[in-house]
Amino acid sequence: MKNAKSDNAVLELNAKEKEVEQLQILLANYQVYYQNLRNFHWNVGGKEFFELHAKFEELYVDASDKVDEVAERILTLEGHPLGNFSDYVAISTIQEANSNCAGTDMVQQIIQSHNVLIEKVKEVIVEANENGDEGTLDILPAYVSYFEKLNWMFRAYLR
Repeated sequence: MKNAKSDNAVLELNAKEKEVEQLQILLANYQVYYQNLRNFHWNVGGKEFFELHAKFEELYVDASDKVDEVAERILTLEGHPLGNFSDYVAISTIQEANSNCAGTDMVQQIIQSHNVLIEKVKEVIVEANENGDEGTLDILPAYVSYFEKLNWMFRAYLR
């Protein structure tokens, strides 16, 4: 006869591992997003230079904080956050950006990245909810509204 307590521990471990795996993908997406923002910040030009240069810096500073927060959440859940850019690129669903374009094209790429991040955050929230992981649920929902608001502002900017 199987030990029910032991089976529950294995199920919990697998659920936690699945959540950590989703957080790793979120971390990878954030790292590629962060680097894209740096790339845009360095390479934006034209009439919108001053406002976009400053906005891209604001965004990459915020992204850096969120990268750290996600990595520390992985550690809290007893995972080991990825740390190599090659690992990030391999699992990220955000692609490395083309910065040889107009500022408005950069903004479009950022909106697309935000949509990817919103969907990934929602996937992690589902996992965290199923696991009763209040710590992750305390952090991530605010990310969704943050990106939705940014996308609204960027769409208004593009009009």
